[in-house]
Amino acid sequence: MPSRTKKFRGSRTHGRGKKSGRGAGIIGGRGNAGIGKTGKIWMLKYDRDHYGHHGFKRPQSVVEANTTINVCELRKNLERFVAEGFAAKDGDKYTVDLTKAGIDKLLGSGNIDVAVVVTVAETSAKAKEKIEVAGGSIAE
Repeated sequence: MPSRTKKFRGSRTHGRGKKSGRGAGIIGGRGNAGIGKTGKIWMLKYDRDHYGHHGFKRPQSVVEANTTINVCELRKNLERFVAEGFAAKDGDKYTVDLTKAGIDKLLGSGNIDVAVVVTVAETSAKAKEKIEVAGGSIAE
């Protein structure tokens, strides 16, 4: 049995008439074309919020995101902080000024095994506990 396309070879419109064979004519347009008419039921069923504005986006000048660092990242970057002048080493104890480094908050993920005196604006309870267990302290 010949394929449908082979069957219509030589026919100008392949049995579709004049208009429906052009572009996306027979399917009622491309994309969201006709969503208020031929695609109305689909829109009501699957995309109820198609029309109108939804929510809002705050201006970036108003949004203030905290710059954070975890305890494990602090431990990993101690030598870099010393080299950049944000920290000083006194024997086996470090004094780190995270506020000067542009970090707003210290978080408690990971572990630290060095005594560190940290100056930072905010600290999570877990981070404070881990720093104090390691022999350091937090100066806010």
